[in-house]
Amino acid sequence: MSTDNKTPPLAIQRQPPKSLVAGGLYACEVLHVAFRLFFFFFLGIQPFTTRWPTVRRDIPDRWKKYQTSLCAFICSPLTRHQRTRRQKGTNFCCRMLSFRMELPCLCLLLLSCLQSLSANHDFYTSIGQMTDLLYTEKDLVTSLKDYIRVEENKLERVKRWADKLDLLSAAAIQDPEGYLGHPVNAFKLMKRLNTEWGELESLVLSDTTEGFISNLTIQRQHFPTDEDQTGAAKALLRLQDTYRLDTNTISTGDLPGVKHKIQMTVEDCYELGKIAYSDVDYYHTELWMAQALKQLDRGEESTIDKVTLLDYLSYSIYQQGEIERALDYTKQLLALDPEHQRAKGNLKYFEFQLEKLKKAEEDPTQKEKERAKRETTEKKEKKEKPKKKFLTPQVPERKKYEMLCRGEGIRMTPRRQSRLFCRYYDNNRNPMYVLAPVKQEDEWDRPYIVRFIDIISDQEMERVKQLAKPRLRRATISNPITGVLETAPYRISKSAWLTGYEDPMIDTINQRIEDLTGLEMDTAEELQVANYGVGGQYEPHFDFGRKDEPDAFKELGTGNRIATWLFYMSDVAAGGATVFPDVGAAVYPQKGSAVFWYNLFPSGEGDYSTRHAACPVLVGNKWVSNKWIHERGQEWRRPCALNETE
Repeated sequence: MSTDNKTPPLAIQRQPPKSLVAGGLYACEVLHVAFRLFFFFFLGIQPFTTRWPTVRRDIPDRWKKYQTSLCAFICSPLTRHQRTRRQKGTNFCCRMLSFRMELPCLCLLLLSCLQSLSANHDFYTSIGQMTDLLYTEKDLVTSLKDYIRVEENKLERVKRWADKLDLLSAAAIQDPEGYLGHPVNAFKLMKRLNTEWGELESLVLSDTTEGFISNLTIQRQHFPTDEDQTGAAKALLRLQDTYRLDTNTISTGDLPGVKHKIQMTVEDCYELGKIAYSDVDYYHTELWMAQALKQLDRGEESTIDKVTLLDYLSYSIYQQGEIERALDYTKQLLALDPEHQRAKGNLKYFEFQLEKLKKAEEDPTQKEKERAKRETTEKKEKKEKPKKKFLTPQVPERKKYEMLCRGEGIRMTPRRQSRLFCRYYDNNRNPMYVLAPVKQEDEWDRPYIVRFIDIISDQEMERVKQLAKPRLRRATISNPITGVLETAPYRISKSAWLTGYEDPMIDTINQRIEDLTGLEMDTAEELQVANYGVGGQYEPHFDFGRKDEPDAFKELGTGNRIATWLFYMSDVAAGGATVFPDVGAAVYPQKGSAVFWYNLFPSGEGDYSTRHAACPVLVGNKWVSNKWIHERGQEWRRPCALNETE
């Protein structure tokens, strides 16, 4: 060993073998390249730059301080000095130590970014998050107009498209939530971004310029999917059924409380009918194909022809058992297109089926058999019927739910109504409310539901929305068999959970709930914020765990859900009520108010009359937040009763 080397012998002894140095550096460089490729392909970050993509607007603020330094660490090549030291094998430990120090931050950042990427699924389940799509579309229109200025003579067709979208976007940006509160606007937004922009991309690719196409291609990675478009379409069909709306009312946009009235085109009606057809829903297929045909007959221009509409109409009507009407539409189709092969085959088949039915009706033997069959069935039904008279017919829960959503079937008699009061409330002279009691009113008597008026300020509501919006995820339900959280078609919303550690205002809200209810909040669940989507709803459910679900909240270790507190953080122009089908109660959203009820009797038994649902939002944007309060900690605040229903 040379004595000229100034490095202490101990340091030399600690150096790893050359093979380990080479292998370690190689592994480090592989990780280096892998992370660079990840950021380039999945997050849109160009290599050897510190620019972060503008399309990822929902990266949390707490990570922004890491962005420049971390990008420089991942993306920049080693300096010449570092390369020289690496060749000598003396920088291995420093290099690995630096990488190990940065790795935790890097992993956390990657997890956060991946979480942000996943947040963009299911756009149609949250109106609040859909507003970003309007700005995205506005950016695309701007980019498109720049492209048109370059090749205006060649792309006159593209220019007309851009002008139409420019006007539409300009109006929508003025009031994004109000605009998307109209379900037709929301559906058309899904349809435009999922279908029509893709067709436009194919058009301009024939003679492209790099700017517009690259922008559109990048943005399309974050566009709604087929699932979003289908979800928005099914939401319109759900609203149609729940609120008993005819197709013309929806097509003309003539809905109650709308600010931005818009009409559906023949293509829009056809798309709705086609989605219903794909779902084997021939009833709605007929309704919307007939509406499209009606608008076409009025002279509306469309790329959809009558032959296509009549083809769908005849088949959907046949599937509903109306052969004569199906035959009539098939004849109309053949009058327009005599060479239509499927229609020719259907014509012969429908005529054969009608002839068969007529012969069966004329055959006396067949008539006798049918009459004997009817008599036998009637005798069986009479034997099976109980002898009790004056039984109240049982209305299916689904029907009761929809009736309450329409404002029908509310079972509040004048006598019971006279026992409901409003008052100034201080919860037994709570020090916080002795001088400034809150306004409280009775909403229902059994179960007892109260509403607190002006209980949360506009500033607090906006702050809660601001905190929740980047974290909104598709709301889930617990599978009663497996216990796994999963999405469900009967819960159309997105939700986020907020803790008191994140903002002092959340602590203030939690304390307010405790002061007004007198219940312990330390064992309650975190504040859940929910934003409903297009036709957003939550069908009838219980908040508490039933006897057949003994492990419903076992992992929390705080017992069952004793009570529910629900804030309404927005007004809803139409729909969106909270209804209780078993008792015929309906509670309507009122911005700044909150409703409260107990899910359990003092004995700890569940109150099954609290089964409730959130009606579909017809027009508007519904924001709510709720606090589920649990049993543990309430032993001295709400003592148990001896009677099961007390």
